[in-house]
Amino acid sequence: MHNGTKTEKRPRGRPRAYDAGEAVANATEAFWQGGYSGTSLDDLSVATGMNRPSLYGAFGDKHALYLDTLDGYIDAGFKGMEAALGGDLPLAQGLMRVYDAALAIYLPAGSEPRGCFLIGTAVVEAKRDADVRAKLATGLKTFDRAFEQRLLRAQSQGELDPAADAAVLARVASAILHSLALRSRAGDTRATLRATAAAGVALICAASAAPSAEPAKPRRKAK
Repeated sequence: MHNGTKTEKRPRGRPRAYDAGEAVANATEAFWQGGYSGTSLDDLSVATGMNRPSLYGAFGDKHALYLDTLDGYIDAGFKGMEAALGGDLPLAQGLMRVYDAALAIYLPAGSEPRGCFLIGTAVVEAKRDADVRAKLATGLKTFDRAFEQRLLRAQSQGELDPAADAAVLARVASAILHSLALRSRAGDTRATLRATAAAGVALICAASAAPSAEPAKPRRKAK
């Protein structure tokens, strides 16, 4: 098209007929419902609205697409945790914001309990798949890091005993998250799960120096 002295050039090649982010999100839902092994390429085609050649062209094979969904879930989870733990809220309230947000995901309104995507799908595959095992480890460490950053800030602000081991407490906070994920899928009620989370938060906020990881040595009997 001629317009004055300039000619508009059309971009070469076909425009993408799909949104990559939306396709990964839809694939995540499919894997979440059926698990990795139980989700077929036909299931993924239906979920994403893309035929097999398009799926292969965009993401590679099913395995590569699954790894992409794990990356997306981990990234979104970390950003969500940073947002929940940020700001000027007290530590206890920040931790409960994380757990409340998690429960909203694990127990979606009007749907069956689905738990955590990472825990619910990757744990099964990690035993035989090194790539999935690496993603699982990365995800767990990423969530630990989000908790640890907030705990260190709590120590610097006088909310938490400076003698407490922030790294250990972060793993405890993550363990609570994992428990909520598993128990939500097992049928525990939201009220029960939230009470569990609140009890865990109370323990974390009351923590002092962590006990030694070394087992206590038995005392010698007096002769």
